[in-house]
Amino acid sequence: MTTTYALLLRGINVGGHRKVPMPQLRTLLSELGHSGVSTYLQSGNAVLTAASDDEDEVADGIARAVEKHFGFAVDCLVRSGAYLRAVVDACPFPAAELEGKQLHVTFFDGPVTGDRFAPVDPAAHLPEEFRLGDRALYLYAPDGLGRSGLATALARPAVTKGLVATSRNWNTVIKLVELTRD
Repeated sequence: MTTTYALLLRGINVGGHRKVPMPQLRTLLSELGHSGVSTYLQSGNAVLTAASDDEDEVADGIARAVEKHFGFAVDCLVRSGAYLRAVVDACPFPAAELEGKQLHVTFFDGPVTGDRFAPVDPAAHLPEEFRLGDRALYLYAPDGLGRSGLATALARPAVTKGLVATSRNWNTVIKLVELTRD
């Protein structure tokens, strides 16, 4: 049995640092034995089919290979197409009424609870809002992520300590759902 996954690389190709050219990433993923490899944008999104149904196992193998090939560590999250569809279906915000830049999903390497985010005062950031999902945080930022005070508060080390997290805008999440359809 094979599973189609989205690979989310954290913090690559930003500001000219930690460069991971997508053609090289596609080659590397294929050399690891994954099939159906494609990339989306330059910001660390790939789709692949793997023989394993263990997301963490696939992510760990890719992370080791990326570090060996490119010479620096990169946090990798792997999520199945079914999981991504469930994230979209569970969105607590009216996604169809919003621009893609106004809605973001932060994916985590494990479950998160409200206790972790207790230091963040939601009322101080209105009209921005966030909600938690399954290993995900939904962020509504009407002026975009770059101008979001709530996004900054949610990303503080005291809040995210011990987690691997990477965010994608809603347009990218929807595209990854389309690309991972089995």
